[in-house]
Amino acid sequence: MTGQRAVRTADLDSLPVREALPALVSALDAHGAAVLCAPPGTGKTTLVPLVLAGLVGGGPRRRVVVAEPRRIAARAAARRMAWLLGEQVGASVGFTVRGERVVGPSTVIEVVTTGVLLQRLQRDQELSGTDLVILDECHERHLDADTVAAFLLDVRENLRPELRLLAASATTDAAGWARVLGGAPVVEAAGVSYPVETVWAPPARPVRPPHGMRVDPAQLTHVASVVRRALAERSGDVLCFLPGVGEIARVAGQLGAVDAEVLQIHGRAPAAVQDAALSPAAHRRVILSTAVAESSLTVPGVRIVVDSGLAREPRVDHARGLGALATVRASRAAGRQRAGRAGREAPGTVYRCWAEAEDGRLPAYPAPEIRIADLAQFALQAACWGDPDATGLALLDPPPAGAMAAAREVLLAVGAVSPAGRPTPRGLRMARLGLHPRLARALLDGSAALGPRRAAELVALLSEEPPREYGDDLAAAWRRARAGGDPYASRWRAEARRLERAAAERDPAGLSPTPPLPDSWGSAPDPAPQTPAGLDFPARPAFEGTGAQRTSGVRGGAPTRGGAAQSGAAGRGGVGERSLPDDAAAGLVAALAFPERVARAKGQGAFLMASGTGAELGEGSGLRSAPWLAVAVADRPPHSASARVRLAALLDEDTARTAAGHLFREGEEVHWEDGDLVARRVTRLGAIELAARPLRDPDRALVRAALLDGLRAEGLGLLRWTPDSQALRARLGFLHRTLGPPWPDVADDGELLERADDWLEPELSRARRRGDLARIEAGQALNRLLPWATGEAARLDELAPERIEVPSGSRIRVDYAAEHGQPVLAVKLQELFGLAETPRVAGVPVLVHLLSPAGRPAAVTADLASFWQGGYRAVRAELRGRYPKHPWPEDPATAEPTRHTNARLKR
Repeated sequence: MTGQRAVRTADLDSLPVREALPALVSALDAHGAAVLCAPPGTGKTTLVPLVLAGLVGGGPRRRVVVAEPRRIAARAAARRMAWLLGEQVGASVGFTVRGERVVGPSTVIEVVTTGVLLQRLQRDQELSGTDLVILDECHERHLDADTVAAFLLDVRENLRPELRLLAASATTDAAGWARVLGGAPVVEAAGVSYPVETVWAPPARPVRPPHGMRVDPAQLTHVASVVRRALAERSGDVLCFLPGVGEIARVAGQLGAVDAEVLQIHGRAPAAVQDAALSPAAHRRVILSTAVAESSLTVPGVRIVVDSGLAREPRVDHARGLGALATVRASRAAGRQRAGRAGREAPGTVYRCWAEAEDGRLPAYPAPEIRIADLAQFALQAACWGDPDATGLALLDPPPAGAMAAAREVLLAVGAVSPAGRPTPRGLRMARLGLHPRLARALLDGSAALGPRRAAELVALLSEEPPREYGDDLAAAWRRARAGGDPYASRWRAEARRLERAAAERDPAGLSPTPPLPDSWGSAPDPAPQTPAGLDFPARPAFEGTGAQRTSGVRGGAPTRGGAAQSGAAGRGGVGERSLPDDAAAGLVAALAFPERVARAKGQGAFLMASGTGAELGEGSGLRSAPWLAVAVADRPPHSASARVRLAALLDEDTARTAAGHLFREGEEVHWEDGDLVARRVTRLGAIELAARPLRDPDRALVRAALLDGLRAEGLGLLRWTPDSQALRARLGFLHRTLGPPWPDVADDGELLERADDWLEPELSRARRRGDLARIEAGQALNRLLPWATGEAARLDELAPERIEVPSGSRIRVDYAAEHGQPVLAVKLQELFGLAETPRVAGVPVLVHLLSPAGRPAAVTADLASFWQGGYRAVRAELRGRYPKHPWPEDPATAEPTRHTNARLKR
């Protein structure tokens, strides 16, 4: 430390959080944990660590770790604290982020990202030498931050009760964090804020809502116009919030003519640009920023905020494995945070690029990542911690069961956990790489085939998607990154060096092969010769017709059940491994990372991925003629059934089968297709059909299941329905509606097919094709459903007779299939003369359709007695002139019923 006289005491004394420090220190002394709520700019990120570490204020010296959600925030916090002490970073205050560490022997406060702290905890669960951990910006609810908090609470409860924990945030669920921290006290600090005027600035014309990563260009043009308006109407620097790097670049391109310096703040920005934005300036500036500037950074000079109203959140499609960031409407809480940045130093103005009426419909808070993100990395961390189901972790929100199940399947597929969920030695090594398990698998197994350097370079490309201008060809992007001097290429080289060192490290426990997977992931053995030593790639030409060189893939190529390389290939340094061409190497690594996305061409730039999702390349892509692809990045446009390929690499079938070995299947497939049974022996890689040949004698159980599918698809009309069969079904349906069980429900085809064993056997099991179904007499089969066991079946003709004898002596068929559900008796009116009461079936009066002598409808009644007394007169008056040869007595109730004319009656 340089000395106390170098400390910027006036700046420290001006920070509002100072008033809350006595209560905070007392809370930590009494409970060992606390929650600090302090608005932005109060000093919670800078003064609080300095005081709790004993660097200012005269307290006892403690080793403090401050965890920030982002690298840019970690660097900025360390630099600010070092400046307040009058020191350089790396003296009393240092920082560690992925790929960069600036600490020294006298460092007391270390600012780290939550990801770095997570890795540190996995290596040293006790967090030896650390006295206090501050979890800053808890309100952002990043998955790493929630995981770190849960692990630290476990450490505190079981290993180090003396470890102190502080959850600090500008706006947070204080009660929830206090509960998770075991009833920790909540300390609130008042901030100094100035009034902020709100200007509602919606677009003049409607813009398309965001979808996936896409933002309507008209929306970005509008944001740029609002920035220009704000510069004209107000004084001071402008801070404009946009969802991502691409949108920042587009808006910056539209602000080239403004009379102000345009700066860009995001996690990928060069350190010099970040420092410039976070330092005071004598000239006017426009700072375009992602959500990083909402609360964890202070940007001096800002009097105006322009809020696009958009943010990025992680999303994952578990069924297709197409996880990615998505653009969403920012929450109202985020809007308050952003607006507050305009009132940090003086009164300010926020321009909101949406209508005031829309504000109330925005979500109140951002969704916690644990509810919406891909949980594979979290599940691996939990398994390595000793809690595979994460049921014993103190989390504000439990992980969704479906997302955890999907995550466990990924971990099984890459060999990171056993079927019981426990981490394998390979999984433990993966967890230490600081990568998603898919990428960790690609790094470890790719290193065995390509060597650590080339595998690391490719995985670094996959861990941070290259800029769009690099194109959609992964191998071409790899070559461009090698030669490039842009900021992305610089970050890529640093990450590749880190991953190369990690991949080259020898694991004391040995790199275990992927363990066998459960039956749900099982694969049939590949008939090709096996290569037990791992992945072996001879350097010989293939990819004929694509204009590129590739190898044929795995020599032999038997897929392991986990689809992973064995450890024997690592470090051999063979010519075949290292000399694999760039295109084939890129395809291998991408396929190892995303085996469900290996894809075979369908033609015209369209592909089918092993997951079953279609994929399409853009017009002009150099990959359109490839027979196989390894799709690294894809998204699905609105209302599209196919994914759009953003980044992919050339592949061959052997490599696809090796990388996606757990998806390999060979067996009989019998299904209903185009109106008949199709039986084949098929070899598949997931949804991709590799080969097929007809089956002469398919398995009878598969045939039966396929025939049932056909009946479900086309209905029971595939069976033979005679008039008597249809009548029986209608009679049974009537009895079920009227009397209920034991009379069966036969109205719904689906219900009947669920009971196929009860009535369609043995005929169904004997059937082999559609024609056999047409030979099954449905009425005979339905008879099996009658309640024979109870004896009620014998009463069928009594309760629902097929015919009813009327007074004329005729036996008239009853229609039980009428639309209104009431049985219908259609009979000539003269045949019912003398019948006083309406006939009944199962106690229900039939609906009598009275017909003219010509058989045409004349009247309908369910009460014959009333009809004879009233309605008959009108019918008689109308019909006696039309049918004079037939009897029309004045009193039908006492007349003789007949089927004949008057003349015949006289004979």
